Amino acid sequence: MTNPQHDLDFLSDSTESTSTRFVTFVGHSMKRFDLAVTTTNRFYGKKLVTDLQNGRTAILGSDDLEEAGYLEHIFKIDAEEGDELRIFLHQVIGEPYFTD
Repeated sequence: MTNPQHDLDFLSDSTESTSTRFVTFVGHSMKRFDLAVTTTNRFYGKKLVTDLQNGRTAILGSDDLEEAGYLEHIFKIDAEEGDELRIFLHQVIGEPYFTD
């Protein structure tokens, strides 16, 4: 029997300390958002945003927030809910930065 690990071609494998902010809020649409926003040194300053209710996750930066319909598509929400999520994420995502 072969070792299954020998069949894997790892492109990356690292461990890093991260910071995760858990936040719950409700907007005018009455949609409840339960989010985990993870800050990491990966993804060129973008944040890893997870909707804890439906398990959808996206790597988001300020540029993604400006793309029409992007949040609505990723998180399967309507336009009003997308606007509310966008307002919150503008507060926590900030501008991207680049590392070597």
